[in-house]
Amino acid sequence: MDEDIAIINSNTRNQRIKDFFTKNKKLLISCLIFLILILLGFYSYQIYQDKNKIKISDRYNSSIIKHKNGDNSGIVSVMQEIVENKDPTYSPLALYYLIDNELVSDKKRINSLFDILINKTSLDSEIKHLIIYKKALYNADTINEGQLLEILNPLINSKSVWKSHALYLVFHKIFSCRAFFLNVTSRRNMICSYHIAQNQ
Repeated sequence: MDEDIAIINSNTRNQRIKDFFTKNKKLLISCLIFLILILLGFYSYQIYQDKNKIKISDRYNSSIIKHKNGDNSGIVSVMQEIVENKDPTYSPLALYYLIDNELVSDKKRINSLFDILINKTSLDSEIKHLIIYKKALYNADTINEGQLLEILNPLINSKSVWKSHALYLVFHKIFSCRAFFLNVTSRRNMICSYHIAQNQ
């Protein structure tokens, strides 16, 4: 008797499963097609990104080779385009190449390229902090302490490994300005005392 009930329960369960699939056949097929389309879309996007990265790397490398061989035509525009492409690998490299080889003398243009990297490029937080620090180093000689602090503020308020370097740079800037001021003041005092001594 128990065996008959078990067989009936098994047959009923199988029939319910068959009924579920026949009733929801269109919904299940739609879900399966949707899932396949999502996977194909993701895969296609990955292929597109890989091809784009290869294209950027080829442009970067060929531009550097041309520049090293003496062909300076277009190197600046190509490197600026690479920075504006916001690639996490080649955009910082392109900016550093422009700076290291002194290909762009306009500080505003270099600072705008730094801003693209800092604000619009998806980078690891430590890499972003390094770029902020490099921007501060690049501008340290031409800006005052307040502007330097403004640039380094995100770095100083973080727990980054670059925080100590930022604080050292700020200290160095403040100390060198104070030393310059004290030097000018002491020289002015020496000149004043010299003139007083000559007039007597």
